[in-house]
Amino acid sequence: MDRYFIGVDVGTGSARAGIFDATGTMLSSAKHDLLVFRDDHGHVEQSSAQIWQAVCASIRDAVAEAAIDPAAVIGLGFDATCSLVVQGASGGVGDPAHPERDVIVWMDHRALDQARRINAKGHAVLSYVGGAISPEMETPKLLWLKENRPDIYFSAQNLFDLTDFLTWKSSGAMERSSCTVTCKWTYLAHEDRWDESYFRQVGLEDLADEEFRRIGARIVHPGTPLGAGLTPEAAQAMGLRPGIAVSAGLIDAHAGGIGTVAAKGGAEDAAACLGYVFGTSSCTMTTTAEPKFVLGVWGPYFSAMVPGMWLNEGGQSAAGAAIDQLLGLHPHAAQATEEARREQSGLPQWLAKRALVSVKEPSDAVHLAGQLQVVPEFLGNRAPFADPSARAVVMGLGMENGIDNLVALYVAGLCGLGYGLRQIIDTQAQNGVSVSTISVSGGAGTHPLTRQILADATGIPVEVTACPEPVLLGSAMLAAVAAETYPDLQTAMPAMSSVAGRAEPVAGALRALHEARYRAFLKLQKLAREVREDIEPLLAAASR
Repeated sequence: MDRYFIGVDVGTGSARAGIFDATGTMLSSAKHDLLVFRDDHGHVEQSSAQIWQAVCASIRDAVAEAAIDPAAVIGLGFDATCSLVVQGASGGVGDPAHPERDVIVWMDHRALDQARRINAKGHAVLSYVGGAISPEMETPKLLWLKENRPDIYFSAQNLFDLTDFLTWKSSGAMERSSCTVTCKWTYLAHEDRWDESYFRQVGLEDLADEEFRRIGARIVHPGTPLGAGLTPEAAQAMGLRPGIAVSAGLIDAHAGGIGTVAAKGGAEDAAACLGYVFGTSSCTMTTTAEPKFVLGVWGPYFSAMVPGMWLNEGGQSAAGAAIDQLLGLHPHAAQATEEARREQSGLPQWLAKRALVSVKEPSDAVHLAGQLQVVPEFLGNRAPFADPSARAVVMGLGMENGIDNLVALYVAGLCGLGYGLRQIIDTQAQNGVSVSTISVSGGAGTHPLTRQILADATGIPVEVTACPEPVLLGSAMLAAVAAETYPDLQTAMPAMSSVAGRAEPVAGALRALHEARYRAFLKLQKLAREVREDIEPLLAAASR
């Protein structure tokens, strides 16, 4: 009898489920949208109940689409954004009128002040997050809740990373993944402990007093089977068999890394390949045998992605979201969006198609950008500066306002993301973390134009894997390990993933053009930082 695995990926805007066999072949996938609530104060919230409903519906739909017997599913794996779920509290995390909003989304920056105060204390654990905690991480968010909504903070039964919430809902198990708590909660996986002194120093001493019960008293590696498997209640909601293996999960980007960096036919060496997950935000993941400390790059994290190896995690706080924001500023955007919709396409994909038909080779598209330069830091700089206050720069605008100029702006934005990726790679190389290939996952990164521009902008070959959904595949690999089809992730990775395409970086005159554009990117980024440092104190003084 055939056996199947389900990988579930919960991003910012949707929950997706994919059905896979033991070779990594995807039989089907299904998606349900998630509600996202935003305000002008940088607050971004969701509902865990609505997320759970979308997860269960996606699983039911994917099983139906695959036309398999649900009883043939033997394993379930999860990945999700690193959002904070405040479970069992007396209300929501923001507006008291909306108690159902119990999730602070990863991109929520309400805890900027708390992050700054934590960083000013300079605790030793910060060396394992690139030297500075980010407001995207969980302890600044917890401190914000404690200071601003103490009723919610103290009444919460559990405080979960979203992935761990989903595995708890599925299995009833309280174990947390070493991926989530190490990357986002300051757990020291290489020492198998929380640092009690950190929590006492920053004002979260109550978590230490309760022996970290609400945030994770038991930590396990991704791929570990949880509890007695899928509970009867969860099985009924998903349309699956109770008791199937439920795996400890991963952060979404890390699932993409698992699904790509050791693919058969590529480097087949996680340490030689940088995983680049290109979604709403982007993440870079590099694997080393020994810890490497890179200022401004998160980590090193032990066993956060590949068990037994160290992970450095960089990336851009806005990637696909940065492109959407950039294009939305253009006067032709609304008309182009409508034309793309008539062709059943998203605007970025539609513009990429127009760019490709206007050039001989994908690498030639850089000429379309002309003088336009973009530093796409709309939501700050995640790496290598760990600067959430950074903002985007667009230079070279003229009076043009038609479709060709919109295409040019799109290409310039892609180049800017590529140069930001190169900056992270260069910074890591200066600290002993070198890679020879990039493996890209995420829908935005797999388009032929995107991956060629990334290769040209970085000067490093870019690979794509055969599976069209490598993030879902990464979670399915977790399921396969938890179900004991494979003994460990190191075995599952090349067995279930393979390389299907490779973009080589361009040479000659186009290489020189990218070098010049990269130098311009660095100059603009530096100038923007200097201007902000001049102006911000005056703005702060005026507001007092």
